[in-house]
Amino acid sequence: MTTSPPSCTPTVTARPPLLTRALMLRFVSMVGASASLFLLLSAVPLYARESGAGGDTAGLATGALMLATVLGELGAPRLVARFGYRAALAAGLFLLGAPALVLTASGTMAWIVAVCFVRGLGFALTLVAGGALTASLIPAERRGEGLALVGVVAGVPNLVALPLGVWLCAHVGYGTVSVAAGALALVAIASVPGLPDRESMCGESVGVVAGLRTGALVRPGAVFAATAVAAGVVVTFVPLAVPPSMSAVATAALFVQPAVSTAGRWWAGRLGDRHGAARLVLPGLLLSAAGVLLTALIRTPVAVLAGVALFGAGFGIAQNATLTLMYARVSTASYGTVSALWNLAYDGGMGVGAVGFGVLADRTGYSSAFVLTAALMLVALVPAMRDRATRCP
Repeated sequence: MTTSPPSCTPTVTARPPLLTRALMLRFVSMVGASASLFLLLSAVPLYARESGAGGDTAGLATGALMLATVLGELGAPRLVARFGYRAALAAGLFLLGAPALVLTASGTMAWIVAVCFVRGLGFALTLVAGGALTASLIPAERRGEGLALVGVVAGVPNLVALPLGVWLCAHVGYGTVSVAAGALALVAIASVPGLPDRESMCGESVGVVAGLRTGALVRPGAVFAATAVAAGVVVTFVPLAVPPSMSAVATAALFVQPAVSTAGRWWAGRLGDRHGAARLVLPGLLLSAAGVLLTALIRTPVAVLAGVALFGAGFGIAQNATLTLMYARVSTASYGTVSALWNLAYDGGMGVGAVGFGVLADRTGYSSAFVLTAALMLVALVPAMRDRATRCP
């Protein structure tokens, strides 16, 4: 009598799909908002300078955009809870797009700052409403990979629009670029009615104020904010800092940085799902600081391109690792809070970087300002090491 050997075939649990119809539809509004923002992000400081503002005051345009975004993010979770994802997202796209259409109606710094401020409020709504909705559409088992995919989709407009905006301004003028940026956001509103309005939520909701008192959220947020400071510096001041003879290098740098960042987010997402996102936060910070330090050699084309590439890699890793960690540490009811806090770190850091670096560079020169920025980023080693010591999930 013979017996059949036990089956050695493992039981395979099918992984839930990432690319659902709702997520694909969400990508439309995501691309519209990102492309609208990044098409003008580096172009507006150039427009401000050509309109008579100095290099340090040109940074106020980016600073106003990010300040308004930060303020908007503080109130956006409450608006989303009251009016739902669709209304908040549509309002955000409108406020982001409509002011861009009239950017060049005046060249005064007050007008430029006002336009950027209103656009920042709109961008805040797209980030918080869209971010919470996006997170709810991604299976928890594939959160790192899903957020990496979202990062790639959001990164493509960054990759294309950031250098394209500078190039188009030189070839077709600021007015045309502004209208294009406005249209991208406004057209994306058509995709909003097909999105879910409110996803089911579970668990206790943590508000923004309570989240700011929660170390498990604040620590990764603080590390990411340090890298975002450098991002505000790179996108605003690399085109201004390089010599006029290296304008092609500036355009290339604005392509290389988001390209490498997007690749870094994808790699970090795949690796984080397998080995844990917490392990990637510190390497992301150190790579970012090293890239900024190398960029201090602002008159050397190879150093500039290598520096922004190194920074881009670290920034992409930090983006995915910190956001994945923060979502993992809360219930679905608090996804809006995590979206707000993470984006506060992103936009607040960029705003501080843009305004602070302009003032600093005016006194020390661009090269020294890049070195000092890299040194200041290392202050974030304190929350990074403390977070590793707490052994949070």
